[in-house]
Amino acid sequence: MWPYLLLAALAWALGWLVRDRRRLPCVQDKHVFITGCDSGFGNLLARRLARRGYRVLAACLTPKGAEGLQRGCAGHLRTTLLDVTRSDSIRRAAEWVREEVGEKGLFGLVNNAGVANPIGPTEWMRIEDYRQVLAVNTFGAIEVTLALLPLLKRARGRVVNTSSVLGRLSANGGGYCLSKYCIEAFSDSLRRDMRHFGVKVSIVEPGFFRTAVTDLGGIEAALRGLWERLAPETRLSYGEDFFHKYLKVQRLIMNVICDADLGKVTACMEHALGARHPRTRYSAGWDAKLLWLPASYLPACLVDLALALILPKPAHSQR
Repeated sequence: MWPYLLLAALAWALGWLVRDRRRLPCVQDKHVFITGCDSGFGNLLARRLARRGYRVLAACLTPKGAEGLQRGCAGHLRTTLLDVTRSDSIRRAAEWVREEVGEKGLFGLVNNAGVANPIGPTEWMRIEDYRQVLAVNTFGAIEVTLALLPLLKRARGRVVNTSSVLGRLSANGGGYCLSKYCIEAFSDSLRRDMRHFGVKVSIVEPGFFRTAVTDLGGIEAALRGLWERLAPETRLSYGEDFFHKYLKVQRLIMNVICDADLGKVTACMEHALGARHPRTRYSAGWDAKLLWLPASYLPACLVDLALALILPKPAHSQR
């Protein structure tokens, strides 16, 4: 019996590999709209897709980002300004996309724009801290998608949503993990609804990479701002030593785990756009594959214990 099961597993694996490697025959007439192209994953993806022959529509937050991308990129690439937290900006961008794609429709949408700060212990947060992160990472991505769905349906296109390994395992407080959990749920429901119209939806779950989102200076500045605004009794309950150790843990994570090769993430996005059969989920980075994703399947008590050993303990802890 076991030999037959092994043969069946081997045949399935070979069939999956063959299916996974099949690509679309032509991409030169396909428009792809990407958000968050000022830097990081979005900037690199826009350049790579343009070189491959896609008709790239890149959305940047700032004029400086748009000018830099347009100036240094070969191939067919057009830029526009987009603030995903503003409905009027999204409407203007959607109209611009509609004019660019015409009757062909939009083949690809990559929701890449994102922010992380502030992150830190939950008690240090205010509701506005959650709102500002969710406004970009969650509601921005949702509103952009809703605005462009008619064009995606017309082209029987693809949606690629940038999530995170922290959308599977919440390792810190603040809005970032929460926003990525929301993107996971939104992507799943969108995929099931859109399959009837030929629109495919994929989720890319990067590990830790060196981007503007994981900039250590920005993270430390945000943490200091959170610490300094805490009420005196709250600061006393944690203690100055906790704050400095928490900063030390963040430095360790960013210096040791963060990967500088952003191409590992954009390669997943390219596959989701160019494959005949895109995957539902993509994991990018060694830490995603070997650390975070396996940990997300462990019992919560084991994950809690591991994080308790890594993170500092408050001065007035009861345990």
